[in-house]
Amino acid sequence: MVGKNLIDLLGNHNPGIAVNVTKDSGSVDSVSLPKEITESSSTKLRDEGHHINVVFNDQSGDFNLRTKDVFGQHSVSKKELEPDDHNDQARDLIENEAQSDKNLVEAVDPGKYIDQRIKSNSDSCLGKYIYVHDIPSKFYKDLLQKCGSLSNWTNMCDFASNSGLGPHLPNFERVYSNTGWFSTNQFLLEVIFHNRMKQYNCLTKDSSQASAIFVPYYAGLDVARYLWGSNMSMRDSGSLEIVKWLREKPEWNKMWGRDHFMVAGRITWDFRRWTDTDSEWGNKLMLLPESKNMTMLTIESSPWNSNDFAIPYPTYFHPSKDNEVFQWQNRMRRQRRRILFSFAGGPRPNLQSSIRNEIIDQCRAARRKCKLLECTSGPDKCHKPVFVMKMFQGSVFCLQPPGDSLTRRSIFDSILAGCIPVFFHPGSAYVQYLWHLRRDYTKYSVFISAFDIKNGRVSIESILQRIPRQKVVEMREGVIKLIPKVIYADPSSRLETLEDAFDIVVKGVLERVDTIRRDMREGKNTSFDYAEKVSWKYNLFGTVEEHEWDPFFERGKM
Repeated sequence: MVGKNLIDLLGNHNPGIAVNVTKDSGSVDSVSLPKEITESSSTKLRDEGHHINVVFNDQSGDFNLRTKDVFGQHSVSKKELEPDDHNDQARDLIENEAQSDKNLVEAVDPGKYIDQRIKSNSDSCLGKYIYVHDIPSKFYKDLLQKCGSLSNWTNMCDFASNSGLGPHLPNFERVYSNTGWFSTNQFLLEVIFHNRMKQYNCLTKDSSQASAIFVPYYAGLDVARYLWGSNMSMRDSGSLEIVKWLREKPEWNKMWGRDHFMVAGRITWDFRRWTDTDSEWGNKLMLLPESKNMTMLTIESSPWNSNDFAIPYPTYFHPSKDNEVFQWQNRMRRQRRRILFSFAGGPRPNLQSSIRNEIIDQCRAARRKCKLLECTSGPDKCHKPVFVMKMFQGSVFCLQPPGDSLTRRSIFDSILAGCIPVFFHPGSAYVQYLWHLRRDYTKYSVFISAFDIKNGRVSIESILQRIPRQKVVEMREGVIKLIPKVIYADPSSRLETLEDAFDIVVKGVLERVDTIRRDMREGKNTSFDYAEKVSWKYNLFGTVEEHEWDPFFERGKM
């Protein structure tokens, strides 16, 4: 909960080189090439008995490329091949080598570059390097040392253990698998993501080599201390300090922050305070000019803004091996599901547009076909993973209406349990997790209009019962295939063949920054050429034309 009527708020947001050519007979020809590269390395190019040893002495400082498997075995570090004119034999040999391998070397005349194929087969981290800013400890480490004061109601110290995964979950009722399950708090994603980033294969200490720059600021943990009962100055202080620190770094001036990214582990509305009054909710991190240049990652993004991107809430499952994931998926395929649909949540009496009451009423009316796990303000089963996961594993469909905001962690808990989510607002998932969920939402979910629920025009039970059995089986398989994509693996280990939510996020960020960098290089305007308030539509469909979901995102509507 965020303690604010956010549903109502939502509607109102608008290289020298030495080349030695050796034949099997033992004869040697050599040629010296001009110095142009920054790093010393060598490669052996082999083809039909010829051996070409190329040694690069790299001194320019402007390029660093390590390649491997150019001809299947060795490595090269070079951006240009420039043989001297006095050695035609070496020149012809290199040209023949290149031509025989589909022009691996584009040309050997001075000024020509190695073909793109050498680049693409080169350093496995090329285009993937990430530099992590060494920010002051008060923006991350010190916050965890003061874990007892991070929440007004919850001691976050236990949840911050195990690299942010929280305590291991016991499996007395055999609801989970025996390993990989933790009592994970939904607001610890910043810590989990940072610890995953420490294990990332392509980290670099040279920021000039980086394709993207990560800022490990725990924005959500920082602001959470002041969301209730504090003035706006306290809520804004951390955000203003970190962007000032970033602005003064040389890395910022390279792309004015457009290659920077940050994880803010709360919903976007906690960082979008539109006025400078103490009574307004949250801070203004997302509205700062510097933040608008960065890629901001949140557990719920704004459909009406373009600088934040939604990534999955953390679930309770954090596997350390691929096999743990495969075994869990197979278990969910075999799971007996005797409940047609279920709902875990509580009413929202203070939200006029909420459909929680209608959802609860319909669940109760369906009797044994629906199971309700009603959440209250005090201690309840909703806050105990064993009850939530057990119910979801026994259900065919899991209802996911909006709560205080459009999204909820329960969406990912239900996917983890192989339960087909039922959405009532396109902003709950479809326009949110674009890197992680399939665009064809009918392959893994059911959509029922919240307006129809509110007006009493539809029966959830009737709609779900009418779905053909084979379609249900196909949708469930679609959900189960999503599991690896929405879980964050244990930071203390590394999955081998699977991409988890973290991997997908990093890939998405790198692709976005690469696009922005290319646009800047070509002199294009990197800002969007459509009204920002229809960001949801452009990001999802690539167009801003009229759509049937428009009423869901109109002013004053849910």
